[in-house]
Amino acid sequence: MPLSSLKEKISDKKYSVAFGEVVKINATVITARGLKVGISDIVKIISNDTNQETIGMVTEIDGSTFFITPFGFVEGFCSGDKVFLDQTGLNIPVSSALLGRVVDPFMRPIDGKGNIDSPHLSPIIKAPIQAMKRGMIDEVFSVGVKSIDGLLTCGKGQKLGIFAGSGVGKSTLMGMIVRGADAPIKVVALIGERGREVPEFIEKNLGGNLENTVIIVATSDDSPLMRKYGAFAAMSVAEFFKEQGLDVLFIMDSVTRFAMAQREIGLALGEPPTSKGYPPSSLTLLPQLMERAGKEEGKGSITAFFTVLIEGDDMSDPIADQSRSILDGHIVLSRELTDFGIYPPVHILNSASRVMSDIISPEHLKAVFKFRRLYTILKENEVLIRIGAYQKGSDPELDEAINKKAEMEKFLTQKSTMINEFNDTLESLLKITGVSQ
Repeated sequence: MPLSSLKEKISDKKYSVAFGEVVKINATVITARGLKVGISDIVKIISNDTNQETIGMVTEIDGSTFFITPFGFVEGFCSGDKVFLDQTGLNIPVSSALLGRVVDPFMRPIDGKGNIDSPHLSPIIKAPIQAMKRGMIDEVFSVGVKSIDGLLTCGKGQKLGIFAGSGVGKSTLMGMIVRGADAPIKVVALIGERGREVPEFIEKNLGGNLENTVIIVATSDDSPLMRKYGAFAAMSVAEFFKEQGLDVLFIMDSVTRFAMAQREIGLALGEPPTSKGYPPSSLTLLPQLMERAGKEEGKGSITAFFTVLIEGDDMSDPIADQSRSILDGHIVLSRELTDFGIYPPVHILNSASRVMSDIISPEHLKAVFKFRRLYTILKENEVLIRIGAYQKGSDPELDEAINKKAEMEKFLTQKSTMINEFNDTLESLLKITGVSQ
């Protein structure tokens, strides 16, 4: 390509005058030299022979040689192609115009509704909220799901995980939370999932209603870098609205695919694999994302729900284990409950909300403890009851649990199209447990 044509091609972009060249390409990494770059710099690779171009990130430097992980595909590029430094860095355009839209991690619309005018640039990577600047979580955040509002009450600015195996109902519960949550802004990140699930989630789980909602999509066929930074980009969008003093609901599906993207990047760069093949960077990346959610003094809040895929329903999975240690609570979905026809299948005995006791009334807390106790006793003696070995009157507490079994199971069950008001949920819980308000 003549130099004049190359200058014309990049004249409207903020790229460096100096350029390097590609010296080696493999399936996941482009090796280049001749340009002074730093780690995490964004570069543009332009083919000398065709009009093809792609963006990449500098992920490793070895003397004068640097290694680029591309955001797109490497097919069609060859040695000698030009590499330019992007002066804008890893920033994305954000504004209120994103509401109601479906975009990729660079905020480019993928819903066919035209361009989005967003003059404000925001960095994708930011430091989490400083520990001493975090506001106290002292307000209830209602999500419209009875089993969560009643027994695993969330607080405004809390971070929770939804842990489940495949096909248990994560997407359905996510849709219920997005529709029923008491939040003026909702940001949904669909990271590494099947492309088919995106329109399905919008139409079936959200009913096609994207009012006050932004959906950021990086599907499984996107590059590992797109999947990784898709999550960070979605969090930057949530932070933009939080800075305006708004309360934001942030939902990400899924943390596991996000960690898998970093595993692909890390292994390609020669990181040693540890538990289940995850390199150390996969585990250190989780708090960098999750700790950005929360409540900040003098600003708004980000209440976050992160779904975690449990392979083989194994809660000791390294990603699940690490996520549980960072988050302020975990909601476990049970395959056993789906077999009994209880939806959403929230296993209340294996789930916990770490801030619940600080934000609900003493009567509510007393009712929660009693419900959990009765439900535990019922589960422990289920076999005896089914085979008729238990004699009524032997244990008054178990008798009470048996009498209230139908009511408790009805409380845990909710149609996906229903949204329950928090006060109605509390009233039902108090009535079942017999706790007076």
